[in-house]
Amino acid sequence: MDNIVLIMILACIIAIIAITLTLSLMQKNRSKKLKKKIDALEIEKNKIDSAPIMPELAKMESYLNNEKLEVLYDDWKSRLDDIKDNQISRVNDMIIDADYALNKQDYKATLYKIADLEMEIYKVRENSTMLLDEIKQITTSEERNRAIVTQLKAKYRGLNDKFNDTKGEYGVIAKPIALQFENISKRFEDFESVMEHNEYTEVTQIIRAIDEMLEHMSVVIDEVPAIILMAKTVLPNQIKEAKSTYEYMVNNGYPLDYLNVEDNIKEANKKINDIITRAKVLNLEDSLFELKILHEYFDGLFNDFEKEKAARMSYEDTKDAFSKRLNQMNDLLSNIFSQLEDIKSVYNMSQDDLDLLNSVNNDVKVLNDDYKSLIDHTGNKTFAYSALVKEIEGLGKRLVDIEDHLNTSLDALGSMKEDELRARQQLEEIRNIVKETKKRVGGANLPVVPQTYYIQLNEAENAIADIVTELNKKPITISLLNTRVDTARDLALKLLSYSKDMLKHAMLAEMGIVYGNRYRSAYEEVDKYLKASEILFFDGDYTKSLEVTINALNRLEPGIYNKLDKLYSGR
Repeated sequence: MDNIVLIMILACIIAIIAITLTLSLMQKNRSKKLKKKIDALEIEKNKIDSAPIMPELAKMESYLNNEKLEVLYDDWKSRLDDIKDNQISRVNDMIIDADYALNKQDYKATLYKIADLEMEIYKVRENSTMLLDEIKQITTSEERNRAIVTQLKAKYRGLNDKFNDTKGEYGVIAKPIALQFENISKRFEDFESVMEHNEYTEVTQIIRAIDEMLEHMSVVIDEVPAIILMAKTVLPNQIKEAKSTYEYMVNNGYPLDYLNVEDNIKEANKKINDIITRAKVLNLEDSLFELKILHEYFDGLFNDFEKEKAARMSYEDTKDAFSKRLNQMNDLLSNIFSQLEDIKSVYNMSQDDLDLLNSVNNDVKVLNDDYKSLIDHTGNKTFAYSALVKEIEGLGKRLVDIEDHLNTSLDALGSMKEDELRARQQLEEIRNIVKETKKRVGGANLPVVPQTYYIQLNEAENAIADIVTELNKKPITISLLNTRVDTARDLALKLLSYSKDMLKHAMLAEMGIVYGNRYRSAYEEVDKYLKASEILFFDGDYTKSLEVTINALNRLEPGIYNKLDKLYSGR
């Protein structure tokens, strides 16, 4: 028992020692990481402190020959002193505070102080970098600016050479361009002057001005030849051709007022003159774009002329074809209405059919009026042919619709005649069906003809009589006639189907009874059923007789019905 207690105490001691060592190692690692971070920030501070601001500022002393540079120098020196004496000193104090908190193992405070230190170093670094960049703007100004100006001079020479090589393409704008090149050359002289007097604060503005002038000249050199070509050659030729074509077409009867050609030509000439005037002061803003729009307008105008020419041909052809069809429609309606009373006396036309004919007639009258109005407008030259084509095409579509409606009406009239002829043909077919049925039943030599046969025969013959009655009526009601024909045909086919089934069942029943006689003496039950079947047979119930016979024989010969049916079919 004592040994167990000792072991447990020993285990606890070992666990405590292990935990203590682990915590100690964790604190040591944490302290090491934080110390490493503080050291890195101190190195960053030292880099800022050792930035070459002072040597660059010292270079400025050789340039201090004007008041502006002296003001800049004093300001930069004051800012440098603030960085060295105040900002760097404050960073040093913050580093010491962070080290002190870390030595006390106050990790939370250490983290806060490191965060503040990082922010402060960032501010000092930005201030130092900005100050150094501002100083270098002056100390490196000559080398940098001369390199820039060298590139600008090369660009100037390239543009000037291109201009001189193709001077003839610039027309009236050549002189303003040459003067602008002289202005740019003077700006280069201004640059040399300020550089000689160390007026570095003016250099940037001069370089910027030269760069902007050369950028503008680059656009001028590229666009002016195209502007001169469009404004002095291409567009004037287009305007001349458009005016000539317009006058020719107007003299030949084309109504072109809707194109507003004369006013648009005046506006185009005005716009071209304005563009040339602005180009003489090298103001090319939107000039090429506006000239392209004018060019596209005249291209479109020539397309409009061609469309009008094509529209005129299309209109004449369409008008002639429409006029011919409209005259045919007028003649056809005239013939129909002249015979309408005779048609009504033969056939009982529905009110819908009559209304459709009257509607078509009224629509054609309106169409004739609209066509006359269109012809009047054509003669007055009020509308362009492209508009007239749409109008005549619209009238054509209306005529097609009217023709469809008239065809529907004519189909109804034709259908009445066809239905009458079909009814007479079907009357003969139905009579033949009934006649053939009576012949088959009469020649079958049946002991009894079922009453059902006579009922169906009577119905079929009455239906035939109803067809005859309808055909003899004047006027004929086609819908009722068709109903009579359908009814008679259905009854005749029903009679035929019943007769076929009756004769077949009678024959099969008789064959079955005869076939079953061989089993009467041996099977009393078969004899019993066959006697019942004979009674049904002679009473005229052939279907039931066949059913009883098949049931009796199927026990002795399965499939007896199929055997009898095969014998019947082979007869």
